[in-house]
Amino acid sequence: MDMIELDGSLGGGQLLRSALTLSLCTGIGFSIHDIRAQRRRPGLMRQHLTAVNAAARVGNACTHGAQLGATALRFEPGPVQAGDYQFATGSAGSATLVLQTVLPALWQAAAPSRLRLEGGTHNPLAPSADFIADAYLPALAKMGVQATLELQQHGFHPAGGGVLEVAVAPCATLQHCSFDSRGALASIEAKVLMSGLPSAIGLRELQVLAQKLGVDPHPRHVHAVRPALGPGNVALVHVRHAEHVDVFSGHGERGVSAEQVGARLAGQVQHYLQGSGCVGEHLSDQLLLPMALAGGGSLTTGRISDHLASNARLIEKFLPVEFDWQPHDGGWRVTVSR
Repeated sequence: MDMIELDGSLGGGQLLRSALTLSLCTGIGFSIHDIRAQRRRPGLMRQHLTAVNAAARVGNACTHGAQLGATALRFEPGPVQAGDYQFATGSAGSATLVLQTVLPALWQAAAPSRLRLEGGTHNPLAPSADFIADAYLPALAKMGVQATLELQQHGFHPAGGGVLEVAVAPCATLQHCSFDSRGALASIEAKVLMSGLPSAIGLRELQVLAQKLGVDPHPRHVHAVRPALGPGNVALVHVRHAEHVDVFSGHGERGVSAEQVGARLAGQVQHYLQGSGCVGEHLSDQLLLPMALAGGGSLTTGRISDHLASNARLIEKFLPVEFDWQPHDGGWRVTVSR
């Protein structure tokens, strides 16, 4: 089996997850050392291990070193198999990151699949379930991917307990797609999720978003999560343009006022709106791998993040594609080609 050697100190958990996805999709194995070496707690944490085990099950893979705290891993993929799968992080670790790890392999399978994912659904350092459902999956749909997500139960850090149900249809060939223009602004909508905390906090966040973005501050946009498995708070802003939808989030945390949460989130949205790029920073990074699997595509975005650059270089190790980015209209245009 072809094997690729990877240096895990060059990135975090994303480098590992992208390698797992690419290995499943290409049949090329990999070994990785110094996993997350630059992080405060190096090695595989629970959500990373869940992603490894999920990829191994979906791809009938052999793994060596798949255990908590491991700083080296060998992954040898087999044939990807469609089916009904259930994966749980056993903590508030992100369920959406596990989903993104196995989703491309499952849409390449010959039959439909269903996933039940348990863990965190709204984590500060991961895409929210709302982002996946309303930004990521619609972008993939333009490329031909048919997948739906249902949020059965919210899960916040540190309690977790969230549940996602995902259905994936086969997609043998992805279409080349250009995310170059977002079109005219259609609407900006905000909502706040509260779990086990006073709704007044959410109302204060919403008021700041109303002042800075002009969204509707009506109390109906504050949603109490039931059952409340633990304290949690996330404010979400959907920015809808004629050709694209992006979702931005801000998370409540101890020692940070509701006004600060709202102001930070408004700043993210304003930065996006003031630029000309179609795709926000986080989504731009996540669309690289699907575009590479399609063999071509392009997007415009406001900045080239370290995540995007490192992800592009990793993808080029597994697939016969090349990424390029050039300054474009105050931002950047990213292209992938064979």
